[in-house]
Parts: sequence; C-alpha cells; structure tokens
Amino acid sequence: MSGFVEKPEAVEVPGLTHLHTGKVRDLYQNADGELIMVASDRISAFDWVLPTEIPDKGRVLTQLSLWWFDQLADLVPNHVLSTDLPPGAPADWAGRTTVCTSLAMIPVECVARGYLTGSGLAEYRQTRTVCGLALPEGLSDGSELPGPIFTPATKAAVGEHDENVPYEEVARQVGAEVAAQLRQTTLAVYGRARDIARERGIVLADTKFEFGFDTEQRLTLADEVLTPDSSRFWPADAWQPGRAQPSFDKQFVRDWLTSPASGWDRGSEQPPPPLPQETVEHTRAKYVEAYERLTGLPWS
Repeated sequence: MSGFVEKPEAVEVPGLTHLHTGKVRDLYQNADGELIMVASDRISAFDWVLPTEIPDKGRVLTQLSLWWFDQLADLVPNHVLSTDLPPGAPADWAGRTTVCTSLAMIPVECVARGYLTGSGLAEYRQTRTVCGLALPEGLSDGSELPGPIFTPATKAAVGEHDENVPYEEVARQVGAEVAAQLRQTTLAVYGRARDIARERGIVLADTKFEFGFDTEQRLTLADEVLTPDSSRFWPADAWQPGRAQPSFDKQFVRDWLTSPASGWDRGSEQPPPPLPQETVEHTRAKYVEAYERLTGLPWS
C-alpha cells in the first residue's frame, strides 16, 4: 500500500474551485481560468505522504522555484503570473502561493542526469544503460557522467512510482517534434542550473521538469523547478563517487523511517509512523540551507 497516511481536506476559498490535492501541492482554479498552486508543508517518502509536516517547507519550495524561474527566463518561458493571494485566501497561503497560467500539460517527467545514482544507477548495474542510453563501464554511485543525459519517465499517480522510459517511447506518445523539443530544453535548463549550483559549491546530480503548451503553443516550464523535492543537490566538497552522497533533501526522513528506531517495516502494508521532532528539525534545516546556498539570500 501507499498514498496519503491522512489525506487533508481541501481548504474552501470563495471564488476558487479545488481541482486536485497532490503529494505537496494543492491546485485550485479561479473564475478567469487561472490556476492557483499552493505548496503545503507535507513531505513524502517511499511513496507515502507522511502524517508529519516540515515547517516552512512549502514556502521554501515556492520561493526557490520563483528564484530559479528568474534565472531561466531567457531559456524557456514559465507559467507564473503572480504571487498575489486570492481574495479570501487563508493568511497561511502567503509565500507558498503561485498564480499560474493554465497549460496543456505534457504527460512526461523530463529528467536530466549529470551524475549516476538512484533509479539510473539501478538500471546501469543491470544493463550498463539508463533509459536505453549506453554508458561507459566502471561507473559507480555518484559518478559524473560523460555528459548530461535526458532520461524521461511516465508520470504516476500519488502512491505510485514514475517509470523510466526510453526516448523513443516519449516520441511515440507525444510526437517526434515535441519529444526533441523536450529533450533539448530539458538539457539546456539543466546545464544552466548545474553551472549556477556549481558556483555555489553544490552539485546538481539530477532533476526533473514538467512542461506544457500555452495558448500560443509555446513550450512552457511549469510546476516547481530545481527544488530539493525535484532534484538531487549534493555538497560539492563532500562529493565522493563510490558511495551514497550527503544531500540537501529529505534523506533524514528516509534514514529514520528505515532505522530500527521507527519500528516501521517498509515491506508491510502499514503506513509509516509520525516523525520525531529531531528529524523534522534536521530536515527543515536542510531545505533552508539549500535555499540560502543557492540564492545567496537569508531565509526569513
């Protein structure tokens, strides 16, 4: 089993229609057809949305995404219209809300990898490929690839895994022209972000993007972008291929859940337990550190 341990009730706001409750974000639509995206403090691990929240997480994700959208604006348009709170919205939505243009979303997770780890490493160990792309012998966990690669995945529902697919499958689903545009744009955005992160002492190992088409049929960057939830960020001074890398994400959560202290059996059908305060504080600190190191701005 997987999914929400406790699925939250949607907040009712006059003039807004609730569309969807995701792992982290709640999606609404206003009378003009614009989308209102609200990033909660929910956190997921092992395909479960946990019962414990991480304070400020949603604001960190929103503000970091907005910063990155600015860094990438010359490469690809994005869906952001404003950050104004809709009339009648709860005060808690401040700093975690984005008003976006509605897009015709492309049903592909656009993943770029510059380093080998995660599901890519698992596939490489079996076949020496990732999404059908042949890689050199001798790579290990954390190895830098000869060059960034586009390794798309199908988008899964809450509680299910995204599934890596070959580029040819993307071309079959969305057409050769759109697939080529997705690959080119994904790698261009990854390259820009990798260089910016590197200047700040951070390795951007991999990341995923979502795209859609606007009313003028322009490919447009959507959802969150280059956050610790959608990317693997590693401290450059601790990077060492051949082992798992320390990271700026929810690793503290994963480590506690798989430790004897949690008392949780990942292979069982039981939902995970609430997180201890120490794990919550460590995880919040990692999200804030990622924001501060990448943007150069203090978190407040």
